Amino acid sequence: MKDIQEIKFYSGEACPLEMHKVRIVQRLNLLPIEDRVKAVNGAGNNTFLLQNKDTYLDMLTDSGVNAMSDLQLSAMMVADDSYAGSATYERLEEKLTELFGTKYFLPAHQGRACEHIFAKAYIKDGDVIPMNYHFTTTKAHIGLQGGKVLELYYPEALEVDSDHPFKGNMSPERLLETIAEYGVDRIPFVRMEAGTNLIGGQPFSLANLKEVYAICKANKIPLILDASLLADNLYFIKVREAEYRDVGIREITREVADNTDIIYFSARKLGHARGGGICTSDHDAYMRLRDLVPLFEGFLTYGGMSVREIEAITVGMEETMDYYMINQGPEFIKYMVDELKKRGIPVITPAGGLGCHLDAMRFLPHLPQSEYPAGALGSALFIAGGIRGMERGTISEEREADGSEHYSNMELLRLALPRRVFTLSQVNYAIDRITWLYENRDLVGGLKFTEEPKVLRFFVGRLAPVSDWQEKLVAKFKADFGESL
Repeated sequence: MKDIQEIKFYSGEACPLEMHKVRIVQRLNLLPIEDRVKAVNGAGNNTFLLQNKDTYLDMLTDSGVNAMSDLQLSAMMVADDSYAGSATYERLEEKLTELFGTKYFLPAHQGRACEHIFAKAYIKDGDVIPMNYHFTTTKAHIGLQGGKVLELYYPEALEVDSDHPFKGNMSPERLLETIAEYGVDRIPFVRMEAGTNLIGGQPFSLANLKEVYAICKANKIPLILDASLLADNLYFIKVREAEYRDVGIREITREVADNTDIIYFSARKLGHARGGGICTSDHDAYMRLRDLVPLFEGFLTYGGMSVREIEAITVGMEETMDYYMINQGPEFIKYMVDELKKRGIPVITPAGGLGCHLDAMRFLPHLPQSEYPAGALGSALFIAGGIRGMERGTISEEREADGSEHYSNMELLRLALPRRVFTLSQVNYAIDRITWLYENRDLVGGLKFTEEPKVLRFFVGRLAPVSDWQEKLVAKFKADFGESL
């Protein structure tokens, strides 16, 4: 099934061309700017707390909001809703075994549920977990069990403007140093994340994964892969890693799986439905994790998921093996990144998976990190265009034990492009409003917390502007656009 390909037009220009048609539509609202200001302040300047009815383009996440295919929707109608022994579960287990070559599958309701189970089963106080880069929920679960995350990335991972194709690679040299320093007894597992979320959806190479796995295997340390963004990473391996340009996605998938011990994923991303799970061929690992699934998730044949979603995941996993499906997201993201870069707007390059990432430090260089520039940019963009992005900066971190702020390595505003959801005209609208905002960036001020949870504050924390900058932004918008939206 071809979903998208890049076509060169007679004019000489090239742009992504959708290889699907829309059969079901959902109405969107674009509120007047005064109502957008009220909405974002009512949400405490936290885009997570905005109501969807107030949002025009919801670019908060690609999790659970990707468009399903006709085959996924039809598969949901044949689900076996037995509590135990469901044939629906067996179909998903067989598909995962076929694709990954793994023997065992434990279902869970989403990716962070898998992380919770890993943390409970593997981590004790004082342990360290090496990884290429952390994700928010991963770090929180590890910390709650007394563990510590060690990020072993290369320096280019944090270069915002780069042409390095695999900024998600882990440093094998640093991994060897970490094992020597802490010893294998304090390292319950090593974690690799496909499409490192917090640094712009940047992939790792298969060559790097193999090197990391060889080190883990030599030291008898399990290598766990977070495969939630595996589809994007598979695409980048094929188009950026010369050795795999003529290799099929199915073959690349198996090679990735063969170089890990345990795979877990959020099907809200991988598989385009709501669910997740853990795959392994290690019987001891399976037994170690198995008893926690009924305790925290549900019985072993549904794990907290709807059986209809499980049927959709099974079809979605097979569709992920189609190059012309998995290239849809990265190609749209590349188009958006390239168009913004032409305008001099600071974005993370090269274009990664998941979404377009605005570099708030360069976008708003007058704001100190103590005033949360990525969060402020998210608030400003919603005001300017009704576009909801996600702060991936200091607000997404947690304070140090002494209460001081832990400043993020990057201040990013992530504009996710869920697969097969937005049209190119909507992407161009977002580009236009971002361009206007960048030309008026000096008007954007900072934010301060008014309600700050201790854990995962970015989900439900509330903030307020430090000045009247939002009123000034509205006045400038009206001067430029009149009373239009």
